[in-house]
Amino acid sequence: MLALLVIALGLASRRSFSPFPTMLGNYPGDALWAWVVLLCVVWLRPAIARVRLVTWSLVIAFAIEFLQLYQAPWMQALRANKLAYLVLGNGFDPLDLLAYVLGIGVGAVADWSWQRWLQR
Repeated sequence: MLALLVIALGLASRRSFSPFPTMLGNYPGDALWAWVVLLCVVWLRPAIARVRLVTWSLVIAFAIEFLQLYQAPWMQALRANKLAYLVLGNGFDPLDLLAYVLGIGVGAVADWSWQRWLQR
């Protein structure tokens, strides 16, 4: 459920009814995308240690961002698909890496807070 909420918020951040200030541009959506990466990693490996969770999430997010430097025709054709475009993006932006760090950091703090709340 959280992943669906984060995805919906991320998609909304790319529209005119965004809950984020327009001066932030697309970066809130990028941070939320990275949070979804973290949620996917934890879904695949629920017992993963938090440090590994953050590390793997950053590796995946950074790898996908650097993959945007690869502009082969077949990759561009793949990115023409809306779902593939949402996952793979198009066009490298080094500031996206900072947004990914922030998104994964927020996700890790939320995960840690949730675990602490459950232990009470």
